[in-house]
Amino acid sequence: MKICVLGAGSWGIALTKLLATNNHELTVWSIDPEEISMLKEFGQHTLKLPGVMLPGTVEYTTDLESALKDKDLIVMAVPSPFVRDTAHKASEFIEKDKIIVNVAKGIEENSLKRLSEVIAEEIPQARIAVLSGPSHAEEVGKCLPTTVVVGAADKGLAKIVQDTFMTDFFRVYTSPDMIGIELGGAIKNVIALAAGIADGLGCGDNTKAALITRGIYEMTSLGVAMGGKPETFSGLSGTGDLIVTCASKHSRNRKAGFLMGQGKTYQEAMDEVKMVVEGVYSAKAALSLANKYDVEMPIVEYVNKILFEDYSAKDALHDLITRDRKKEASTLTWSN
Repeated sequence: MKICVLGAGSWGIALTKLLATNNHELTVWSIDPEEISMLKEFGQHTLKLPGVMLPGTVEYTTDLESALKDKDLIVMAVPSPFVRDTAHKASEFIEKDKIIVNVAKGIEENSLKRLSEVIAEEIPQARIAVLSGPSHAEEVGKCLPTTVVVGAADKGLAKIVQDTFMTDFFRVYTSPDMIGIELGGAIKNVIALAAGIADGLGCGDNTKAALITRGIYEMTSLGVAMGGKPETFSGLSGTGDLIVTCASKHSRNRKAGFLMGQGKTYQEAMDEVKMVVEGVYSAKAALSLANKYDVEMPIVEYVNKILFEDYSAKDALHDLITRDRKKEASTLTWSN
């Protein structure tokens, strides 16, 4: 296939290497001329993914029209806050029925739409799929074994994307549940901020396990209320992605949370991480969705308080631990 990757961040570059190694023709687009110059000169992203060398066949450009011309498939790899603007600008250059695979994770803050919905609004002529799962760019770039899931409304489209991305180290599953896949990918970043905050406060493994487990419960509750399937949240884009994002040294969300747990503001934390921290942008939207669908999400609620209301991380943790007594699962009842 002839493939264009929109976005030259760490994930876009890792997928470029994977797809080029899989014998596809790759063009990488970035809005940043300095980023494109660096990629042309060094054949790697020396800032975001150093050491991951790209094949010499990959082309690089800042020109959106030439990047998209005659392409069979487009990978949307820009950070979630820039998906709508990029899709809007790209739309006039994308022909009917071209395939777009969104790999960004987030929820649009103002509209509360999933990113595939945003892309569909801006590029209605395209066929849209999503790819998500526990897949840090640093490890995919090194060809370490990884599993992900592709979601699409059409089974045939999901199979095309599966075949395009599948390698001997990158295993791709398929699913019709785009809602569940996208919500899992977005909300896990908010929970990972909480896990990082707990680490920054000096908490231990028990606390991390509690946040991960209750985080799964929160994202599943919201996802099912919005039409997602519970099986999805126990799968790769739910439990799998949440575990790796809460625990990994590569996780920018966990790292930003760690810095906030040590007393930094979210802006100071993002400046130190030097990458877009998706959980910061998804937190407000996740809370708004929880309120809209009347779903209780205390972890998400307190992450928002810490981020935007100058609430003490230590007090937030105490409040979570000392909430009113509850059953673990509301669906379980006693027989007597």
